[in-house]
Amino acid sequence: MDINKLKKQAIADLENVASESALEQMRLKYLGRKQGKLTAVLRGLKNIKSTEKAKVGKQTNIFKNKLLELIQQKKNKLANAQDHSSFTSSLDITAPGKKQEQGHLHIITQVLQDIQNIFSSMGFSIAQGPDIEDDFHNFTALNLPEDHPARSMWDTFYIKSKNKLLLRCHTSPVQIRHMENNQPPLRIIAPGRCFRYESIDATHDIQFYQVEGLMIDKNISISNFKGIISEFFKRFYGKETKIRLRPSYFPFVEPGFEIDISCIFCHGKGCKVCKKTGFMEIMGAGMVHPNVFRAVGYNVKDNWQGFAFGMGVERLAMPKYKINDIRLFYENDIRFLRQF
Repeated sequence: MDINKLKKQAIADLENVASESALEQMRLKYLGRKQGKLTAVLRGLKNIKSTEKAKVGKQTNIFKNKLLELIQQKKNKLANAQDHSSFTSSLDITAPGKKQEQGHLHIITQVLQDIQNIFSSMGFSIAQGPDIEDDFHNFTALNLPEDHPARSMWDTFYIKSKNKLLLRCHTSPVQIRHMENNQPPLRIIAPGRCFRYESIDATHDIQFYQVEGLMIDKNISISNFKGIISEFFKRFYGKETKIRLRPSYFPFVEPGFEIDISCIFCHGKGCKVCKKTGFMEIMGAGMVHPNVFRAVGYNVKDNWQGFAFGMGVERLAMPKYKINDIRLFYENDIRFLRQF
């Protein structure tokens, strides 16, 4: 058979192929091991004169390889066309587009941002510190030596190490580190995650967020604290919010006190939530103890004075958004998170 004529015939057949099954039939027609036309030419080389055998064999093998390449290209083209066809057949270009669902900030992040914005507007800067602390910054510098009974107030996660490392149980060590590296006057808040080894229930968890504050200057008094914290709660809960101070004990302040706010549910009239008192316990505070100033290297003879306070972010959020279980913040239930 004339090899050139066979080439033209094979290429013409290839161009007319419209499906993968037809392409397979065409491949067998020319390259099949039993009845393929090119296969037959190669097998018939033994009957050709020796002077033409090498020429015909070379031409046939070259075209065989070329045809295999063209068949593969055709196969890829048919497959792509099939994929596109199935896609376009199921696509309604006249249908309205689907709105892209967007995520949003976690409720704790939102509340943290609100707190930071309020205090920033009152001149407070934001300080940060490590979650893993040493005993000195977490306890000793805060007027809690190793044998101090007040250490039992915090159920601490200790880390096995030579340096007495632990997971911080409050953000007070951030205040210590900031004072070590900065001289008064200063005004900061320290937001961050804390950890305590507690039994988990509706109002307690082993992890929580806290915001602590510190203000140090000359002639700072409880009146300064009361004015600042009162303004904070009015902005956070509403203008009608009132506060009251009750004596309390914290080792790093003297005097210390608890701060209550007027119940946001009954507005001070008395209800089940506030136990008919009209007020809700919300945070602790006090005037910075002189021993804390000594621990960070401040000269107590310079008459520096200041106040410190601490509040739990979840406990601020729960009454504001009527959340009755602290565990909901960490369960990652999308039904809960979508509400805020």
